[in-house]
Amino acid sequence: MFDATLMEVGTKLVALSQAGKAREGLDTLYSEDAVSVEAARMPGAEGTETHGLPAIRGKHDWWDSTMEMHSASAEGPFFHGEDSFGVIFEADVTDKENGRRMQMKELGIYTIKDGKIVREEFYYQAEG
Repeated sequence: MFDATLMEVGTKLVALSQAGKAREGLDTLYSEDAVSVEAARMPGAEGTETHGLPAIRGKHDWWDSTMEMHSASAEGPFFHGEDSFGVIFEADVTDKENGRRMQMKELGIYTIKDGKIVREEFYYQAEG
């Protein structure tokens, strides 16, 4: 029903995320020219888009240095068409700067081309 490569990439991304091995996912599943798109501008970022695998690794570095992770989960993948899938992520984190503990939930939509992730987009629920 869905492309075997799409299913393999999606399943591996979720497995690595569940195992706390997001870096391995970046190294093995992403295209060098991948694009990461946030729903809103993150602190210190110039915009919502991050271009290229080195810059996406930098986003992960920022997150790891800014947040203390208490728990995390990944649900999915949920496949769509020939080239995309979604994953629901949940995390319990504390902002190291202000001590605020948060429970977060986001939807990641991934697009693949030639067996690699070329685009990720994140969707969030509004607070309040």
